[in-house]
Amino acid sequence: QVQLVESGGGLVQAGGSLGLSCAASGLTFSSYAMGWFRQAPGKERDFVAQISWSGDKYYGNSVKGRFTISRDNAKNTVYLHMNSLKTEDTAVYYCAAENRDGSIMYTRPSHWTYWGQGTRVTVSS
Repeated sequence: QVQLVESGGGLVQAGGSLGLSCAASGLTFSSYAMGWFRQAPGKERDFVAQISWSGDKYYGNSVKGRFTISRDNAKNTVYLHMNSLKTEDTAVYYCAAENRDGSIMYTRPSHWTYWGQGTRVTVSS
């Protein structure tokens, strides 16, 4: 079955950088759109970034210019590199996968079928 395993979360100071990884298995990775979402305590799960199977990238407005999504199809892994982190970036970050090309944005969690368990990112002031 499809498994997504995130790693790389942790504690970082505001203004710092952090990189997340999501290793996928049980799917033809190169055929899937991959995404990142985040959920802060008491809030809804929000779209962060998406990368299509062909490499097209999309970002949520709050992270544009600061976060970069990428993928390595040879390693079945999607990455999220986060720069200029703010305290409001504190959340649990989830990796998602969907068997579509991902050439349009899928910003709702309901658009995505497969999810990882999440990795916590805490940005301190």
